[in-house]
Amino acid sequence: MFGRFRRLARMRAAEAKASAAGPLIALHQAGRPRWTPRDYASLAREGFVKNPVAYRAVAMIAQAAASVRFLVYDGEAEAADHPLARLLERPNPVQTRSVFLEQVYAGLLIAGNAYVEAVRLDGLVRELYALRADRMRAVPGRDGWPEAYVYAVAGREAKLAREADGFLPVLHVRLFHPADDHYGLSPLEPAAQAVDLHNAMAAWNKALLDNAARPSGALIYRGAPGAENLSDEQYERLKAELENGRSGPRGAGRPLLLEGGLEWRPMSLTPQEMDFETGRNAAARDIAMAFGVPPMLLGIPGDATYANYEAANLAFWRQTVLPLAGRLAEALGAWLAPPGEDAVRLGLDEDAVPALRAERATLWAQLEAASFIGRDEKRAAVGYGPEETP
Repeated sequence: MFGRFRRLARMRAAEAKASAAGPLIALHQAGRPRWTPRDYASLAREGFVKNPVAYRAVAMIAQAAASVRFLVYDGEAEAADHPLARLLERPNPVQTRSVFLEQVYAGLLIAGNAYVEAVRLDGLVRELYALRADRMRAVPGRDGWPEAYVYAVAGREAKLAREADGFLPVLHVRLFHPADDHYGLSPLEPAAQAVDLHNAMAAWNKALLDNAARPSGALIYRGAPGAENLSDEQYERLKAELENGRSGPRGAGRPLLLEGGLEWRPMSLTPQEMDFETGRNAAARDIAMAFGVPPMLLGIPGDATYANYEAANLAFWRQTVLPLAGRLAEALGAWLAPPGEDAVRLGLDEDAVPALRAERATLWAQLEAASFIGRDEKRAAVGYGPEETP
């Protein structure tokens, strides 16, 4: 009986056939995407330091907004010689006005929060300093609103609380966040997936170029019956040759000698098959849209929203730069107004913005032609006070 089973086993073994595809088993599984964490350090590293689109968008907005000068008004009259105007022109001994404001605006765009510390002497604010958002922490009071802030660096902490007269030496400007009462929402957070896609495409493109712009593939070993697998020595020699002599820029384009039944079969898609450039431009447009920068200004093709560069630049200033600068002007004016001077406020010098000159010239021409309104009404329409009588 046992002899019969042995004969059947030998007959089944003799019927084994060699596969035309070779001894290859392919396992495929859809991988899960890996997204950048939403903390400040990760967003700043992946979204600002490593991504050229986000970096340029932040730099354009921050530099443009920092170039807009603040005007101090006492009621409706401009107060050019007010102490607040001199403070804003030179906020501290180590920074000029534009450098200080650029740091504030950039921090607001990257973190969604901007912090400014005031240094007072004899009850008057003498210096202003921009603080990093990742080092600040709000301390809520009994009413839920921040009553103090903690600045932490190098394992040390400093609490910035209200002074005896009720003045809080920290100004916190934040962008709207629907799910947080104390901290703002950075534009990098809704744009994080587009940033990851853009960065991943750049990394993939770099890896492809390092591989002589050739897609990867599989080495198939067609061994003789009874020797379907490489020996350990053959496997290690082949692995070392591929890693040391055929990878990286130095190994790009070098021929690969295939022997002993080895066959190369390309497996990955080419950039044309992946529609690589279209996907990369789409991710770049999403990043630009999150920051409010017209893609045309960033050199991203495929956007036909504006007729020309001038129209896109005007929309950039009207819809992004000036609202951001106006938000900071209102916050600084309410925070720094001297006690008893409630009429003191800050405004923007829009007349000095080159991108708005054509728009202002059109408005002035229309007002000049309007004979049904008086001179003071015309001045009020463009932001000036009544004409002084001698």
